[in-house]
Amino acid sequence: MANPIEKFDMNAAPIRIDTVRLRVRDLDAVSSFYRDVLGLVPLAEAGSSVTLGTEETPLLHLDGDPSFRPRDPRQAGLFHTAFLLPSRGDLARWLGHVTERDTRLQGASDHIVSEAIYLADPEGNGIEVYVDRPPSQWRDRAGEIRMATDPLDLKDLMRAGQGRTWAGFPKGGIIGHVHLQVGDTKEADRFYHDTLGLDIAATYPGASFYGSGGYHHQLAGNIWNSRSAGTRDASEAGLSEITLGVDPTARQAITQRLGGDRFSDPWGTAFALAL
Repeated sequence: MANPIEKFDMNAAPIRIDTVRLRVRDLDAVSSFYRDVLGLVPLAEAGSSVTLGTEETPLLHLDGDPSFRPRDPRQAGLFHTAFLLPSRGDLARWLGHVTERDTRLQGASDHIVSEAIYLADPEGNGIEVYVDRPPSQWRDRAGEIRMATDPLDLKDLMRAGQGRTWAGFPKGGIIGHVHLQVGDTKEADRFYHDTLGLDIAATYPGASFYGSGGYHHQLAGNIWNSRSAGTRDASEAGLSEITLGVDPTARQAITQRLGGDRFSDPWGTAFALAL
């Protein structure tokens, strides 16, 4: 009998998250938050833009301009950027770090496929910090991915981090998924599944989760705050662009269907394919 797979290989997925770009009003405050709270390191600075990541791997681009209008949480755009840590111990140590800092958290959930903690940056951009459970635990007897939103056992989680302290965002950490606000889930399914080519891995009331390569989701869309939202205002702070890593077959299919390597979803959320 083959050994169960203990960790999903994101690099093997045909479509995955490469980087996220945000428009922010206060570049210093927001970049400091991602450095101090998440432990990302600055990799490049040019004028009013900062790139943050882990060692030499960029994850987050911030473009600052005080003239951006404040983000409207009822509009389409970002629900959260989800930072995936390599191990449960990493998540426990990060939780200890933010607890010591008295960082305001918004929630903690056991999703069956993962354990997740939620917060927001100073301008209200949602953040999830999470760790996956082994893929062998994701599916039911029929082979369907099981997801839920149950309370997270924080005491049990903290025991996984004993003996070490948080030393910054780990080298193996990535953006595992991006959860979006959309205006209509059926229209989102048509774009993300039918056009972009992702699987509908799971559904909740008012939300769909889109996966590639068997992952529980690299992208998701919900209408919980944004039902019937229209096209996003490009002068508003918040999500600017998501860059997707793709394999050659996926790139060819996407560019044929969407006419190039840069495109937007029905609500104006911009995407680019990594070079």
